[in-house]
Amino acid sequence: MEQQGTFNLPPAASTLAPMYDQLFYFIYWLSVFFFVVITVGTIVFAVKFRKKKGEAFRLTSGFCHNTPLELFWSVIPTILMFVIFVWGFRAYMQFFVIPGNAMEVRVTAQQWKWIFEYPEGAKSDILVVPDGKPIKLLMSSRDVLHSLYIPDFRVKMDVVPNRYTSLWFQSDHKGEYDLYCTEYCGQQHSVMTTRVSVRSDTEYRKWIEENSVTPTGDVLYKRYGCNTCHTLDGSPGNGPTFKNILGRQETMSDGDVISVDENYLRESILEPKAKVVQGYEPVMPTFQGTLSPDELDSIINFIKTVK
Repeated sequence: MEQQGTFNLPPAASTLAPMYDQLFYFIYWLSVFFFVVITVGTIVFAVKFRKKKGEAFRLTSGFCHNTPLELFWSVIPTILMFVIFVWGFRAYMQFFVIPGNAMEVRVTAQQWKWIFEYPEGAKSDILVVPDGKPIKLLMSSRDVLHSLYIPDFRVKMDVVPNRYTSLWFQSDHKGEYDLYCTEYCGQQHSVMTTRVSVRSDTEYRKWIEENSVTPTGDVLYKRYGCNTCHTLDGSPGNGPTFKNILGRQETMSDGDVISVDENYLRESILEPKAKVVQGYEPVMPTFQGTLSPDELDSIINFIKTVK
């Protein structure tokens, strides 16, 4: 059944979402109520006690205090504050205590791509999960600070270099949902988007079997974000174009001139800062430990075919 959003919130598609939404709307309508009460009260008193035409100016008699009124505006907000605190703390604990039976998916963030690794060995640039099962995302960054956000699931967490962060969710609703990076991470931050695909257990198992085989180089070129910096049509990018790159003479930042061959391509993927082409910044992250030997060979073979 398709989930419907509201004017303020997108569709609620995870088991965590209802508690967050209820708290949000409690605070929202509480704010609306007090806004109306204070605004209307201000207008009423301004009209009622305005200086009338022809009336001499005079000061009203001063009041020291009104004990019942002061108790009212102190006690009621205090009670509301504790209600919101307890409600929010319960939601916080629900989010941070990950179920022991959660399926773990490794998430790697890099400029400007998401990579998801599954327990069965498959990798993808979209997050595919089975419905009705808790999912734990164990996340790390290869370069700068990123932040993973899935609006429909009401989950968000920073992805930090040199450490792991995690979040969890469970969705009982099959469908496609947007996933964003919400921490500015460089020039192409706005394109660092992908999707979450929630499927039945049978569909998930079938997808895992299909994606456990080493993909072709053109698929890996997109999966690992090579397309964000290296074009295939000769147009300039943040890195050298792959068009006709094999055998091309390139001048390095130190002035050396090399002829691009398979060994240079391999070195540039695994140690990208070793030899940087003149005119480009050394911003490419290393793929050492990310690519399997078969994936590395597949990407190199693809690059060689780009004419």
